[in-house]
Amino acid sequence: MEPLLVVNNIEVIYHNVVLVLKGMSLQVNKGQIVTVLGNNGAGKTTTLKAISGLLKSEDGEVTDGSIHFQGERIDRKYPEEIVRMGIFQVMEGRRVFEDLTVDENLMAGGHTNKGRGLMKTHMAMVYDYFPRLRARKNVLAGYISGGEQQMLVIGRGLMSTPILMLLDEPSMGLSPLLVSEIFRIIQQINKEEGVSILLVEQNARLALSIATHGYVMENGRIVLDDSVEKLKENADVREFYLGLTEVGKKKSYRDVKHYKRRKRWLT
Repeated sequence: MEPLLVVNNIEVIYHNVVLVLKGMSLQVNKGQIVTVLGNNGAGKTTTLKAISGLLKSEDGEVTDGSIHFQGERIDRKYPEEIVRMGIFQVMEGRRVFEDLTVDENLMAGGHTNKGRGLMKTHMAMVYDYFPRLRARKNVLAGYISGGEQQMLVIGRGLMSTPILMLLDEPSMGLSPLLVSEIFRIIQQINKEEGVSILLVEQNARLALSIATHGYVMENGRIVLDDSVEKLKENADVREFYLGLTEVGKKKSYRDVKHYKRRKRWLT
């Protein structure tokens, strides 16, 4: 498969002091859904921001390694340049423009598109994927439900006609029914629009159900990567991310908080 995004051994430092990513590498091929698993503080969100260029707004910097998108180096580019190239990050926490309507939020996402006709076409596409939003299009985004806000930020990302979408914890704070609906639509967007997806998600079971390849991240490094089929069978992933012991019994995270990593996880 043809590489779309290649993150090559990057280091990221915040405020010229705090080293967060310590030789991080991953790859997304065209048409793939790739997931990055890991606990809080592992560096998952920082990885997405390094790709989208948003590190610069938080006094972060890629100090070593490189990031290439469609063969072009992007780690030295500004976020607006990266969006125009076809990468859009959907931030954690459903960050809508609360004082704008649903319609206006979507229009803001399509500001890089040229031509009113294209804007209308893309809005119709978003409303086809998210019928709930069509019924709420004239409502201020601050007054719609959390699930609808998550749909809105994904839809706003689609308005930029992305080649690659970076999704940061899309299931956070949502009911299981809404999560299932949103992840079904993410799969649809991938298959029908050809949008590649890099997904950061703490719900490992859900992430592995829609991805084709996965990376496990700890302490700023990738400690394991493989196809999702092999990750699902990996004893470490089953125990520490899927909550299953080798005999198939569920295990609480409290029971494993003092675990020692197996040698192959050490870097």
